[in-house]
Amino acid sequence: METAAPELLPLLKKHFGFTSFRPLQEDIIRDSLAGRDVLALLPTGGGKSLCFQLPALLGAGLTVVVSPLIALMKDQVDALQASGIAATFLNSSLAPGEARQRLHGLHNGQYRLLYAAPERLMLAGLLSDLQRWNVRLLAIDEAHCISEWGHDFRPEYRQLGDLRGPFPQVPIMALTATATAHVRADIIKLLQLREPRCYVASFNRSNLTYRVLAKCKPYAQVLEFVLARPGDSGIIYCQSRKTAENLAARLNAGGVKTRPYHAGLTPKERSAHQELFRRDEVRVICATIAFGMGINKPNVRFVIHYDLPKNIEGYYQQTGRAGRDGLPGECVLLFSAGDVIKYSRFIDEKSDPQERRIAREQLQQMAHYAEGAGCRRVELLRYFGEEYSPRPFPGGGPGAAPAAPAAKADPSRCSLVAAEPVNCKACDNCLTPQATFDGTIAAQKFLACVYRIRERSRFGVGLNHVVEVLTGGDTEKIRRWGHDRLSTYGIGREHRRPDWAALGRELIRLGYLRQTAEKFSVLELTDAGLAVLKERRPVTLTKPATAPESNVQRVGEIICDKVLFEHLRELRKRLADERDVPAYIVFADVALRQMARNYPANEREFARISGVGEKKLREFAPVFLGEIAAHLQTHPRQVFADDSLASPGPPTARDTLGDSAGETLRRFRAGQSVVQIARERSLAAGTIYGHLAEAMEYGESIDLDQFFTPEEQKRVSAAFARHGLASLSKVFESLQGACDYGRLRIFRAALSPTVADF
Repeated sequence: METAAPELLPLLKKHFGFTSFRPLQEDIIRDSLAGRDVLALLPTGGGKSLCFQLPALLGAGLTVVVSPLIALMKDQVDALQASGIAATFLNSSLAPGEARQRLHGLHNGQYRLLYAAPERLMLAGLLSDLQRWNVRLLAIDEAHCISEWGHDFRPEYRQLGDLRGPFPQVPIMALTATATAHVRADIIKLLQLREPRCYVASFNRSNLTYRVLAKCKPYAQVLEFVLARPGDSGIIYCQSRKTAENLAARLNAGGVKTRPYHAGLTPKERSAHQELFRRDEVRVICATIAFGMGINKPNVRFVIHYDLPKNIEGYYQQTGRAGRDGLPGECVLLFSAGDVIKYSRFIDEKSDPQERRIAREQLQQMAHYAEGAGCRRVELLRYFGEEYSPRPFPGGGPGAAPAAPAAKADPSRCSLVAAEPVNCKACDNCLTPQATFDGTIAAQKFLACVYRIRERSRFGVGLNHVVEVLTGGDTEKIRRWGHDRLSTYGIGREHRRPDWAALGRELIRLGYLRQTAEKFSVLELTDAGLAVLKERRPVTLTKPATAPESNVQRVGEIICDKVLFEHLRELRKRLADERDVPAYIVFADVALRQMARNYPANEREFARISGVGEKKLREFAPVFLGEIAAHLQTHPRQVFADDSLASPGPPTARDTLGDSAGETLRRFRAGQSVVQIARERSLAAGTIYGHLAEAMEYGESIDLDQFFTPEEQKRVSAAFARHGLASLSKVFESLQGACDYGRLRIFRAALSPTVADF
C-alpha cells in the first residue's frame, strides 16, 4: 500500500489552521498513509487526534475512530464540523431517527470520519455495513483500555482484536497517552498489529508548572487561588464524592461558579455539569477521578488536587488536563501527611496481597514525590523512564515547535531519548528551593531507634511505632514489647510527631531506610543508614513547606493586550452560544492571545493566526477584525518586547493586495457580478465579498451604489453609527436581516481607514 508522499502542510493549514506539526505527528501520519500499523504514545495535549484526522482528508474512503466516551466523540465531531470536515458519530445518545439519518449518509459516502464506541462497532450489523463503506483506516483511541495492566481497563476493548479478520488490509493506528512497556506489548498483541511502527513522544509538558503546598485550611487555600484567577477555568480533584459535593457548594457560596462531578450523580446530571463547564458557564469542576478522560477542553488553566492522588500515573493524567492548548497551566497538589496515613489504612483493608503490595508501593511513590526537594518535572519523567532534557517553551499551542525531545520511531521497539537532567525552572522546588538544615543528630536518633527496636524484638515495626517510641508514647504495644525500656525511648520529645514522621519518610526517600510493602509494612536500615550510625556521616535534610506560595511564575505565557483579549473572549462566547457549541470550538485561547498581540488588520494577517483555516477565515474574520479595529479606535496599540512573538506591526503603503483578492477585483471591474465570480472560481460568495472589502482596505475604490440603493445606504449607515464597526452581527440584527453579511462587509470597508492611512 505504499503511496506517493502527499504534501501535508497545505492541508494542515487549510483545515486545521496550523503551519507546523507537533513532535512525531507527521511521521505517524506518513506511516499510516503508507499502510503500516502504528502504535503512538503521545501525552495528553500532544495532538493524537490530528494523527488520524488529517489522513482522513486524503483520498476516498472512511476513517473509523474507536472512542470510549460519548462526550469525547461529540466534542471532536463538533470541532471537525466547525473546520468544514465531514464527520459523524454513532452512539446511544442518538434518537433512532437521527441514527438512521447518519447511517444513510454513511451509505452514501457523505462522511470522512466515523466515531463509534467499541461495543457499538462490534455489532454484527454495523460490521457488515463497514465492509461496504470502504474503510481505509481503523484508529483505536485510548488504546491502553485493552490491557488489564492499564490504568483504565475496559473489557469491551478486548473485542477489537477481532477487527483484523474482516479488515485484513486496513492499517490500524492505536493511540494512547500513557502506557508502560507491558501495556504497549498488550496493545500490539491483542489488536494483532503487524510489525507496527512505535512512536513515543516525550512526557514533558513544558507549559505546566507543578507545585506542592502544605495542606492547611484547604478550602481557604483553594478559594484564594481561584479568586486570584478570575478568568480561568480549572478542575479540582477530590478523593470522595462527599468532598467534591461540599467543596463545590462552598466555592459557589464564595462567588465561584462551580459544579460537582462524580459517579453518584445521574448520567443526566453529569452530562449537564460537564456541558456547563465546556461552555464556560461554570469556571470550576470539583470532581472525583471519574472526570477527565471525556473532557476535551483546551483552555483549562489549572488543576488542583485537594487530596493526595493514589499513584503517580493517575496524577500525571489528571494534571495533563491543564494547558492542552499549549498556554500556561498550573498544577497544585495540597499535601498532608494525614492523607498518607488515611490511605494506608484503606490499603490494609484490601484482601488481595498482590493488590495491597502494588497499592502500597504506589502510595510510597506518590508521598515521595510530594515531599521531595528535587525537581518535580524530573521526578515525573523518571517515573515514565525518561530523563529530563529542557527545550525553550515555544509559546504556540497546537502546531507549534516541539517543547521537548521526542523519540524516533523504531520498527521493532519503543524507546526514549535520554538527556542530561537540569533545573526545569517551572516547579516550586526549582523556582524556590526548599531550605535545608544539618539533620545529622535527628537522623541518628531516628535510625538508632529503628536499630534498637529490631535488636530487642528481633522484628521490625512500622513508621508510626518508631515515632511513638521516639516521642515517649504510652501505647499498649510499646509496653507489651518493652520498647519503653529502650535507650532511644523518648529521646525525640523536642519535635512533634508529624515532624518525626516527615523526617522518617525523607530518610526512606534518601535511601537510609527501606520500607517494605507488605500488609504490615516495616522499616529496615540500609547499608547507607548503618554507615550514618557507625561512621557518624553528616545528613542534610529538607525543611518541609509550611505555607502556600504566591506569585509563582507561569511559564510560556503569550503576553498580549489584556483588555482586547477579554473583549475577544466575550465575542467568542457570543458566537459560540449562537452556534450552540463550546467557546473553544470557535477559537482556542492561543488564537485569541495572538490576535490581541498582533492586531491583525485584514484577512491576510488574520489567516496567520494559529487555528485559522479556510472555513474559519470565511466565517469569523470579519467579526473579529471588526472587534480589533474598534478596540484600536479607543485604545493605543501596545508594543511587546519579545521578538520571537513580535507583532507584524501596522500595515504600510508598501503592502500589496493578495493575488486571490486581486483576481477577484480584476473580474469585478471587468463587469462580472459577485455570483458569477464565485461560480467561476469555485469560491463562496462570502469569500468574494471579503476580497472586495480587502481591496477597499488597500485603497481601491469601489462604488457602494453597485451594492446598495440610496435608501439602504442611509439605513446601513445609521446602523453602523449606533453599533460601531466592531460587531457585524449587531448591525445585521438591527437591520432584521435586510442586508446580508457580505454587503455589510463592503459597507464597513468603505467606512474604515485604508492601509495608506497608517
